[in-house]
Amino acid sequence: MRRPEITGPLPGPKAAAMIERDREFVSPSYTRMYPLVAREASGVWMRDVDDNLFLDFTAGIAVCSTGHAHPRVVQAVKDQAERLMHMSGTDFYYAPQIELARRLAFLVPGDERYKVYFGNSGAEAVEAAFKLARHHTRRELNIAFFGAFHGRTMGALSLTASKAVQRSHYNPLIPGITHIFYPYCYRCPFKLTYPACDLECVRWVEETLFRTTMPPEEVAAIFVEPIQGEGGYIVPPPEFHLRLAAVAKKYGILYVADEVQSGMGRTGKMFAMEHFGLVPDITALAKGIASGMPLGAALAPARIMDWEAGSHASTFGGNPVSCQAALATIDLLEEELMANARLQGERLMHGLRTLQDRYECIGDVRGMGLMVGLELVADRERKEKAPQWRDDVIQACFEKGLLLLGCGENTLRFCPPLTVGEQEVDTCVTILDEVLHRLGRRAASWG
Repeated sequence: MRRPEITGPLPGPKAAAMIERDREFVSPSYTRMYPLVAREASGVWMRDVDDNLFLDFTAGIAVCSTGHAHPRVVQAVKDQAERLMHMSGTDFYYAPQIELARRLAFLVPGDERYKVYFGNSGAEAVEAAFKLARHHTRRELNIAFFGAFHGRTMGALSLTASKAVQRSHYNPLIPGITHIFYPYCYRCPFKLTYPACDLECVRWVEETLFRTTMPPEEVAAIFVEPIQGEGGYIVPPPEFHLRLAAVAKKYGILYVADEVQSGMGRTGKMFAMEHFGLVPDITALAKGIASGMPLGAALAPARIMDWEAGSHASTFGGNPVSCQAALATIDLLEEELMANARLQGERLMHGLRTLQDRYECIGDVRGMGLMVGLELVADRERKEKAPQWRDDVIQACFEKGLLLLGCGENTLRFCPPLTVGEQEVDTCVTILDEVLHRLGRRAASWG
């Protein structure tokens, strides 16, 4: 079984020097969990500038869906770069953008004819969805969720309700957005259990929100993540999306799915909403869509994407090189990687639940495919969160050569490339086991 290779204390001398230079010249607004300075990567393995080898279970924050530098994606990028690097699809036509739009349109279940808007990122995809919903409905109000992360540009940020620091000093944001509770179930704000929690979350929207402060005929859209990402990899109850979408349809409200993190095969299906039996009115995509190249997209039926020329555009959105990377990515997802995400996701969940039986510090383990979260708690019975403990575990895993990220207040996030194999999954679980065993005696001080 291949293991990470750490040659000395982290960060190494070259990494430390580059981090110091970064402090001098790069915006301090970025969040860096640990001092990794990447040099090169292949598949699920990454080397830093000091030649340390890491097992990457972050995939560049769920971006490198086909693994780092997949040969077919790299070749597609090279071939396209030699032909045409840029011509701006906002003013001209070129084959890669047209073909990618066609492929994405046919990925959506159902019989409707879909159209695609291209941007460069998840935030841009959400901004497009936000503007499209207003344009189509001619309504001004919108609903989003506590814990949601939709991006940091001003429109997307207005929908985001993940961390106060992300909104601090940027008010006033776009008005007319009301945030409601996501159905957490295991820590239900209504103190209920499924299915009562699921029903109450939806009932509250129609029977309280719409009757008191938010006229439904003025609401353009409900923005929701199929599985809440930055909020903690929260998987809602099976019927939640169908119930809430039915309420939205009743009042002519669009149901907008932010699939930026959950889409493109991450959960074992092309779109996470497929697990819930729902086709949204608008879908926002990015991250894994082009396996490392910058690209975002908003998908909607032609009857909804009815805005006129000049309503919205992006100079670099749908860049031909990024589009070719996306076409190669879709081919790989359909051929093998979505199936592998399901298979290895089950293996990872099994391994983490085995650790859950062994360590009282592990609370909820949840996820779909290779979008998996593990909560660290100071008291499992009382569901007392342990955010500092989570951060300490991530740092300790880094020092042993395993790259992880956090989400929510106290959740470990597992989002490796969809190319990950059995041995890499087992290595990840083994390293986490070693870290929890070594740090376990400090549990009392981590709550």
